[in-house]
Amino acid sequence: MAIYKRGYQRYRGTIRGRWARMMVLPRFAWHHLFQQRLVVLLLVVSMVWPLLCALFLYIGNNTDLLKGMRIGSDFLDFMQGNGMFFLVFMNVQAWFAVFLAALTGPGCIAPDLANNALPLYFSRPISRMEYALGRLGTLVGLLSIVTWIPGLTLFAMQAAMADSPWLQENWGIGAGLFAGFLLWILLVSLVALAGSACVKMKVIAGGLVLGFFFILIGASGIIKLVFRSDWGNIVNPAWATRRIWYAMLDIEPPAGPGTLACLCILAGIAILLALVLNRKLRPVEVIR
Repeated sequence: MAIYKRGYQRYRGTIRGRWARMMVLPRFAWHHLFQQRLVVLLLVVSMVWPLLCALFLYIGNNTDLLKGMRIGSDFLDFMQGNGMFFLVFMNVQAWFAVFLAALTGPGCIAPDLANNALPLYFSRPISRMEYALGRLGTLVGLLSIVTWIPGLTLFAMQAAMADSPWLQENWGIGAGLFAGFLLWILLVSLVALAGSACVKMKVIAGGLVLGFFFILIGASGIIKLVFRSDWGNIVNPAWATRRIWYAMLDIEPPAGPGTLACLCILAGIAILLALVLNRKLRPVEVIR
């Protein structure tokens, strides 16, 4: 048969379950990402802070190592894994997740749009929703390596070394750490996917991801200076997420918008980013 006669044909192969089809995209994407040296290097660098935190926990739970050291009571409590310890850990790892998403996120959708590959995907038994969730799962799995996985490892390490009542009294820290990181991963992943869908060049899309967070940080600072109100922080998604972390870890929050207001602004941002994805992920492009 001639090439020009090979038009669109319906897929007639074996149709697997929805989750099996969705996991095809992350599986091949992870294989490609872990072959990139810069991605591997960033993952290695992001493990330095968790290792230092593990060292702090080990020293804080071994009194023999503390003999002869002039350590204040507040810093000693910090080294023994209180809520503030895990909040500091989350703040550092959250920015590693942003840089990792800026490096890997643009390669999720931008090449498919640049090469008009979406019709090939959607001619298979996969919907736009499944395609978007598959790409989202790629970033969620990758960012989990630097966020809640080492975080829960540190929490388990502290629970094993501390006295028996510690886990019963502080189990909420582990739950808050896990839920807080999932919230941040979802936000960062949506920003990276929306940036990748809007800009076909990966370099520009990566800069768009970083610019989303840093520009809003600067905008919130300007609003605070002009109106002299802590409510300017509401436009900063990083601050809003951190404010929610304070509530999850049962720590005295800073002045500014409350937890409910921060949840509402983050939900609004997520909806807008999802609408951008829905607008850009089309199997055909109409040229006027």
